[in-house]
Amino acid sequence: MRCPKCEGRENRVVDSREVRNGDSIRRRRVCIDCGHRFTTYEEIQRTQLQVTKRDERREELSRDKLIKSLQIACRKRHISVEQIERIADSIVLEVEAEYEKEVPSMALGKKVMTALEKLDEVAYIRYASVYRRFRDAGQFMNEVERLIGRE
Repeated sequence: MRCPKCEGRENRVVDSREVRNGDSIRRRRVCIDCGHRFTTYEEIQRTQLQVTKRDERREELSRDKLIKSLQIACRKRHISVEQIERIADSIVLEVEAEYEKEVPSMALGKKVMTALEKLDEVAYIRYASVYRRFRDAGQFMNEVERLIGRE
């Protein structure tokens, strides 16, 4: 590890701590040459999963994009940022465990809907209306009636 101040290659670790629930390690280092202290992070490099879209396009699985879609569904609901991040993290972990290289967008969407249905019915309906491509109020009402009927 090269020192950011003097470019020296000799340093030693003075402190290590787990961060992000053990997914990363934060290391405090000191340069042997100049004494400068700096921080590095170490994490596992996973193979980036590809999401296969309905039209067969592929794009990288993005936690940020998943969080944004959850935030849109949960807008003006009493749902914290931490809850949304926990849902996103659990969904990402699930699909990484289930799929090796590619995950169908339909499978990803079902996982989101399952999580939202448990969390908040309004957020669930908002997400479902886009995910299932409701074309009219009748489809919307059918889904609402299904939710009401299960209680």
